[in-house]
Amino acid sequence: MTAQSMVARAIRSAANERKGALIGYLPAGYPDVDTSVEAAIAMARNGVDVIEFGLPYSDPVMDGVVIQEATRDALARGFRVSDVFDAIRRVREAIDVPVLVMTYINPVLQYGVDRFAAELAAAGGAGLITPDITPEAAAEWILASERHGLDRVFLAAPSSTDERLQMIAESSTGFVYTVSTMGITGERDSLDAAARELTQRLRAQGADLACVGIGISTAEHVATTLEYADGAIVGTVFVKALRDGGVQGLADTVRILARGTLHGDLTNDDRIHSGA
Repeated sequence: MTAQSMVARAIRSAANERKGALIGYLPAGYPDVDTSVEAAIAMARNGVDVIEFGLPYSDPVMDGVVIQEATRDALARGFRVSDVFDAIRRVREAIDVPVLVMTYINPVLQYGVDRFAAELAAAGGAGLITPDITPEAAAEWILASERHGLDRVFLAAPSSTDERLQMIAESSTGFVYTVSTMGITGERDSLDAAARELTQRLRAQGADLACVGIGISTAEHVATTLEYADGAIVGTVFVKALRDGGVQGLADTVRILARGTLHGDLTNDDRIHSGA
């Protein structure tokens, strides 16, 4: 991790003040650009420490149905790659919270890797999460990220060998995105066990900060995840909350899940699904 990493600083600050960081995902441009900006700001003001803006893509094969539908809605409204930079700029003007872009690599390649990195940095973005590219295939992006001072977050999965986990740990800045499965759903206890073991393996291979995603939807899930990880990543439940309750519904849901980052016992209400 680089000392200059805004993302790493935010995660460490959350760990110092609370149990750990809450990282929240939303598709940029959903349901439209203005609302996605307002929603991201609301997330930060209600407990999210790092924002992930998903870049809408026409073939989101690794996303679940809720996120697929949201990104398709954004594209249907005319969302363009360049819109994500405008959205980030507006968010960063309002709040001092890091904004990462989560994206398949193909739109970045089509836009131009260095051009994308330069415009992301100019907009105040923190870096990229790239779920479908491995470090050994990411030489151009790694060079561009170093040139423009951006974080690069690679994904680690239980199927990865220790040698690959070491490569991921060495190549990632900000944090390593730790997934218990590359799927979308799973029984919660088994997900926790797999993610806990993978986090331990990553730390043994040199990972400094590891944040866990997939299947986190309640404050209790957040609290359990932060027993062993530096951050809990929440996506689908936040997208549902925005879809069903607008920005206010999203803000309410973020506040509920953010309770899981606090020290102390959770209430019974915290132990059930947020209702989003």
